[in-house]
Amino acid sequence: MATPHRTDDQGARQITPLRIIVITGVLLALVFAVLGFLPGSPLAVRAAVEWADAPEMAGTASAGKRVVPATPTPTPTPTPTPSPELPPLALHPTDVKIDAKGWWAWALQDTRTGEIHGSGNMGETNATASLIKAWIGADFLRRAAEADRKPTDTQLHQVRIMIRDSDNAAATSLYQTIGGSASIKRLISICKLTDSRANGGWSRTALSPRDVTRLAACIGDGRAAGPTWTKWLLDEMRAVRGSGDFGIRKAFPAIVQKTIAIKNGWVERTAEQEVNVNCLAIGDGWTMGVMTRYPIELGYSHGFKICEQIAAQLRTD
Repeated sequence: MATPHRTDDQGARQITPLRIIVITGVLLALVFAVLGFLPGSPLAVRAAVEWADAPEMAGTASAGKRVVPATPTPTPTPTPTPSPELPPLALHPTDVKIDAKGWWAWALQDTRTGEIHGSGNMGETNATASLIKAWIGADFLRRAAEADRKPTDTQLHQVRIMIRDSDNAAATSLYQTIGGSASIKRLISICKLTDSRANGGWSRTALSPRDVTRLAACIGDGRAAGPTWTKWLLDEMRAVRGSGDFGIRKAFPAIVQKTIAIKNGWVERTAEQEVNVNCLAIGDGWTMGVMTRYPIELGYSHGFKICEQIAAQLRTD
């Protein structure tokens, strides 16, 4: 029998050291490649972090580099818009200096804000004399409207001459009609007075200058006479004539005087041997009150001048 012959293929399948090294290297390369795609692999985590941090860098020369986020620009704080300033009034508070005998006090209210300025004694009271007739007319007219009752022509005439001409008989009749001192209590409540009180007859009602500005503001804004009669009453107060047309509005040019509603009071008190002169005025955005008392021998003109001089010093140039 022939002896079996061994071919070259059989020799090639023999395992040599070199072949072992080559096979080992190939296997290691395959292991590292597989680890790069396995979830949880350190190689996979590193790749994911780098790409998640810098997706915009993919495909560029700096791909794979960590990008530090830019510091955000602070949002500027908006500057508050300042409140618009109110335009100046025809009168403004200032130090008043006049040389006048007796007691006098004044107050000025900005009816847009409710602020009241005045002399240091503006809270002291004085007997009103005919100044209170402005309230008597307002209270009568408002109560008539509240009762759905139209005043008679005679009653309206009484209110008119009481305001325009300061008629005392008309004032006494209307004051009794509205309940006397009960009307003054309504005045204090409705117009939010702080210093004033009823003190007997209407002429003796005690008001302070700052409460005079509150009464005037109460008439001007409609609380006193009510919506039906406020304009009518203000027109009557602008039409004051004769001996009662003095004081505050005389400090203004004639064309402006016609726009200012007033009610003044003046009386000689023989028992006290003194004169009371008081002034109420309602202008555009302001009300003013001046009250005086002084020795009877000085006469009415002394008080008339005090009202006018104070208003002249408070006027805005």
